[in-house]
Amino acid sequence: MTQYTKNPDAIAALTPEEFRVTQQSGTERPGTGGLLNNNAAGIYVDIVSGEPLFASSDKYESGCGWPSFTKPIEPAHVAESEDHTMGTLRTEVRSVHGDSHLGHVFTDGPADRGGLRYCINSASLRFVARGDMKAQGYGAYLAQVEDI
Repeated sequence: MTQYTKNPDAIAALTPEEFRVTQQSGTERPGTGGLLNNNAAGIYVDIVSGEPLFASSDKYESGCGWPSFTKPIEPAHVAESEDHTMGTLRTEVRSVHGDSHLGHVFTDGPADRGGLRYCINSASLRFVARGDMKAQGYGAYLAQVEDI
């Protein structure tokens, strides 16, 4: 079983925006994330630890300005906590092993797919294309990724 950890080398390689989002619980401006319009088949992993977080088959266009997913590919890799920073109660999501700030989860997602909307910063993710998943150690998740 793969061990995922908060990798100091990965943190040192982060861009200033990726560092601000993942390590300082920042938020990228809506509509600016590099993965917002990515429609390729594959998985999204934590940019710091590499732990698998979301599948392209669970990504959808919510219109919120950030990549949105209906569920995590590996629920044990996503931690939730209360967030009161914007003057209202929200649920923050972080990667368990990398402790990266990912974004927030809301209950206004597609009802026919569970009703959740994981609103995630592109800056906290690295995309692994379906064709590269096995070589990069994510072959166990191939069955959860549909060809698009």
